[in-house]
Amino acid sequence: MSTSNKVTVLSHPLINARLSKLRETSTPAKEFREGIHDISLFLGIEASRNLEEESYEGQTPIGPFTGSFIKPKIGLTPVLRAGMGMTDALLELFPSAPVYHLGIFREKTTLQPVEYYSKLPSVPPVDTVFLLDPLVATGGTAIAALHMLLDWGIPVSKIKLLCVLASQDGLKTVQEAYPDLEIWVATVDPKLTANGLVSPGLGDTGDRLYNTLKE
Repeated sequence: MSTSNKVTVLSHPLINARLSKLRETSTPAKEFREGIHDISLFLGIEASRNLEEESYEGQTPIGPFTGSFIKPKIGLTPVLRAGMGMTDALLELFPSAPVYHLGIFREKTTLQPVEYYSKLPSVPPVDTVFLLDPLVATGGTAIAALHMLLDWGIPVSKIKLLCVLASQDGLKTVQEAYPDLEIWVATVDPKLTANGLVSPGLGDTGDRLYNTLKE
């Protein structure tokens, strides 16, 4: 695992093996979903390392003990629709976390993000938000989602961006826009095509998750 300027890139043999499987064109949707889930679980565990804990006094069948619980209220904000592939894994870690869906798509010609849906209450009932966006290509969608969360009232210091894969350029764009943002990513690819696709990448994550690839 390597960390630089609030960006942490995970490095683990299990993650590398799952990523390799995700990259394969022949990987079916079921296995693709399972791979995204497994990597998201790794990301969620690592991104939770610095969450504040609060202690309490409890009792086991044998005797008293000092336990702890996570103090901040956690919210999950998946970017539709690909972010939904990460949500179940995070709910395994935070079963009571509310899930607020953010609808953003990238316009094919301009590659600019377009917001079309938000499920955010008027006042944030959470302290920390995990923003789930499995693929950061140009960075535009992630930045648009961050704008929505900041406008909602969540400070950037309380947002953690979790992504399975990012391009170097996209990651740099997000970092430059929000240098204080925590970013947790499984791997970073070197190239971004003229069409705004990460290379070698994973392909269209949403289509591969939900088996809607065009033949």
